[in-house]
Formats: sequence, structure tokens, C-alpha cells
Amino acid sequence: MLIAGLDLAAEPKGTAIAVIDWDSKKARLVSLDLGADDDLALRIALDVEKIGIDCALGWPMEFVSFLNEHQDVSAKPTPFDGGLELRRRLAHRETDRSVREITGKWPLSVSTDRLGMTAIRCAGLLSVFGAHFDVDRSGGGKVVEVYPGAALRHWLVETSGYRNSAIVRARLIEQLRGLAPWLDLGSFQELMVESCDAFDSVFAALAARAAERGLSNAPNPTQLPIAKVEGWIHLPKGELEALL
Repeated sequence: MLIAGLDLAAEPKGTAIAVIDWDSKKARLVSLDLGADDDLALRIALDVEKIGIDCALGWPMEFVSFLNEHQDVSAKPTPFDGGLELRRRLAHRETDRSVREITGKWPLSVSTDRLGMTAIRCAGLLSVFGAHFDVDRSGGGKVVEVYPGAALRHWLVETSGYRNSAIVRARLIEQLRGLAPWLDLGSFQELMVESCDAFDSVFAALAARAAERGLSNAPNPTQLPIAKVEGWIHLPKGELEALL
């Protein structure tokens, strides 16, 4: 079974995609590409069972409604308080609040942070995917939203600074090999050390595998209708061994 992880950036430069081949006893990293464009992402998505994307798959519903109302200049404006409470509601999706409760950390806001440019590219990519297969933003189908940094913190010890330090990434890979000796990184280990994007794409694939096996915090029935619009970050549950 092939599972992919896509560490998405606004441009192909900075975008990485990893594919892991799984069976009941082992897993093998079979490809790892930097500078991944949309064509490559589509080709891989068509071949795999599941693809984890490190990017928001949608915007907060309340934020979209707020913008639509603000654009209607013909309507007489209703006074409102644009203070901190409103800004917090508009900045974060339902899944962001769930991640905050579980991890103690806020994901980047797709409506107010620098993630927005990447999210626009992601929306385009999802539209391309949607011409070939159904896209369920809640993670119920082939596509699932993942958060490699949170997955990393769930499985490994002391991950601080890994995105800026090849030394830290090399140490974390050694931890990973110790915890998951059944995972063969092959000749791609050096690229994971050199590039934080490549490194994250591998953990995006691991997180996607957790979601595929039902080992993630899927939305509950109340959250599901919102997740199908806004997207939903699937955080892994359990140990790495459970991925087999």
C-alpha cells in the first residue's frame, strides 16, 4: 500500500512529496522529491491509497461569511466590535481549536497568517484532484490534512529547532530508526537531513498512514459538517509501531 505526504509551499520551490510503501511487517520510503509541482502531486495522488497534505484545506466558515458581508457595500453596515474576541473567532478553524486543546499550540491561521498564499495553491490543487476523484476535506477519502510538526512531537523526544538545524534533524532520524526499525529510509536519509521540507514530507506520510488506519483524531459527528468545509487536521494517536 502506497501512502504519500505532501509538504506544501506556495511555489514548487519549498514543496516536497514523499511516498512510503507499507505491508504488514515493514515500510519503505520509495520516493522523495523536492521542488514538487502540481503535476507531480497529481500523478502521485492518483497512485496512492492516501495523501497527507501539510496545509489548511479550507478557511474558517465564520471568516468567509464575515468577508462576504463586508463586501456588500450596498447594505447599511451594522455596527460591530472588531476586537480581540471576534478576531480570534475569525482567525481559527474548528480543527485549529481542537489541535490547541490537544497539543497546547495553535496551528498557523489560514486567514491571518502567512499560510494564506500556500492555502490558495492548495485550493487549486484540490480542484485538480477533484476532477479525478472525490475530495473530502474532513479526511474521509484519499486526501487528509496533516500537521507534521505535531506528529513529530507526538512520536519523538525533544524536537525543538528541527526545521532550522540539520544536526537536529539527523538526531531525530536516529531516534526514528530506533523507534521504527521496520521503516527503511533507504538512500533518502541524507536528503531528509539536508532539507526540512523533505523531512516534513516523510512525517506527513506517516501521519497520513495513521489516519488511514483510524489512528487519528477524526472529527466527531458534530464537527464533521464543519470539517467537510474548513478541513480537519488529523493528529496521530498511539505509537509508531501501530502504523504497521
